[in-house]
Amino acid sequence: MSATTSKVTLPGDPPGGRRAAAVWSIGVAVYFVAVIFRTSLGVAGLDAADRFHVNASALSTFSILQLLVYAGMQIPVGLLVDRLGTKKVLSIGAVLFTAGQLGFAFSPSYGTALASRALLGCGDAMTFISVLRLGTRWFPARRGPLIAQLAGLVGMAGNLVSTLVLARLLHSIGWTPAFAGSALAGAVVLVLTLLFLKDHPEGYEPEPSPHRGAAYVRQQILASWREPGTRLGLWVHFTTQFPAMVFLLLWGLPFLVEAQGLSRATAGELLTLVVLSNMVIGLVYGQIVARHHAARLPLALGTVGATALMWAAAILYPGERAPMWLLVVLCTVLGACGPASMLGFDFARPANPPERQGTASGITNMGGFIASMTTLFAIGVLLDATGDDYDVAFSSVFVLQALGVSQILRLRGRAARRERERLVASRVETVHVPAA
Repeated sequence: MSATTSKVTLPGDPPGGRRAAAVWSIGVAVYFVAVIFRTSLGVAGLDAADRFHVNASALSTFSILQLLVYAGMQIPVGLLVDRLGTKKVLSIGAVLFTAGQLGFAFSPSYGTALASRALLGCGDAMTFISVLRLGTRWFPARRGPLIAQLAGLVGMAGNLVSTLVLARLLHSIGWTPAFAGSALAGAVVLVLTLLFLKDHPEGYEPEPSPHRGAAYVRQQILASWREPGTRLGLWVHFTTQFPAMVFLLLWGLPFLVEAQGLSRATAGELLTLVVLSNMVIGLVYGQIVARHHAARLPLALGTVGATALMWAAAILYPGERAPMWLLVVLCTVLGACGPASMLGFDFARPANPPERQGTASGITNMGGFIASMTTLFAIGVLLDATGDDYDVAFSSVFVLQALGVSQILRLRGRAARRERERLVASRVETVHVPAA
C-alpha cells in the first residue's frame, strides 16, 4: 500500500489570472476616482475659502467632516459588502461620490458645500473595502499583500492626479467647470462597474448565510472583533497611517510655508514627494510581505519608529528652521506611512473567514482615520492655544504613536498564536491523502 499527497491549496482559493486582473482593475478604477474627489479639496483650499467666504477653522471642517463620515461608515460598509457583494456596494459608492463632487461644483453656499463633501465622503467610504474584498474573491490568498499594496498605490496615483491635473484645471477654467468636469469620471466608472464587474469567478460563489437581521449584524461585528488579528490590524492601521494623512490633507502646507519659510511652490513639491515615495515604497512592501509573511510587524514598527524620528528631528531642529535636506528626508519617510497602514489588513485578512472579510476590513480601516481626525483637531487646538507654535502642536503625533505601539505590542502574541491555529486547521482540512 502506498499514499500520495495532492498539492495543498486553500479551500476556495481563486486562480487569479488575466480575467481576475481585468475585473479587479475596474474596482480599482472606482477607488482611483474616489481618491481624486477626496483629495480635490487639498488643491482648492484657498479657492474654497474665497468662494464661500470662510476662515481657516471653517475650511478645516471640510476635511474633518469628510474623515468623520468615512470612519463612521467603515463597519456599516463592511457589513454591506459581506451581505450585498462588491458590485452593488461599489455602484452605490460611485453614485454617491459623483453626486457629491457635482454638488460641490455648483454649491452656492458653505452649508451646501459641506453637505456635498459629506455625501462624497459617504460614497468614498464604500470603495476601498470593496476593492479589498474583490481582491480576495479573484486572487489566491498568497497574493493578498501585493494586491492590497497595489490598490493603495493606485489610490496615491489618484492623489497625484488631483495635485497635478485638477489644480491646473481649477486655475485655468475655473471652479464650476473643473469640479463638474471631473465628476464625469465618476459616471464613467459607474458604467464600467455595472456592465463588466463581477463579484467572484464562476465556481467560487460564497456560501449564502441565512441570517440577515440585527442578530446577524451583531454576530458579524462581535466575531470579527474577537479575533486578535482584527484588533491588531486596526492598531497597525491607526499607528502608521495618520502622520502622512494629516500632513497631506491639511497641516503639511501651513507647516512648510509658515514654520519653515518655504514658498508655496516648493511646499507643493515636497507634498508631491510624499505621494511619489508612497507609490514606490508600496511596491517594495508588497513584494517583501508576499515573500516573507513574518516581515509584517517589523515593517510596521520600523515605519512608526522612522516616522517618529524624522518628525522629531524636523520640529526640534536647532534654530528656527530645518534644512531642506531634512525636510526632503521627512517627506520621503512619510511616504512609507500609507504602505505600512496596508499591513493592517494583512493581519485582519487571515484572522477571518471569507464571509467576514468586509466587516473585518471595515474595523481595521477605521483605525487610521480615527487617528487622523483626532490629530487634525488636536493640532488645530494647540496652534490656537500656543499662537501657532508648530513644535508644540506637532508633538501631539507622538502621543497617538505611543498609544498605538503599546496596543500593537500587547496584541501581537495573541494574534500570532491564533493565526497559527487557523493555518494548522486549514491544512488539516485541505490536505487529501488517498489510499492506493
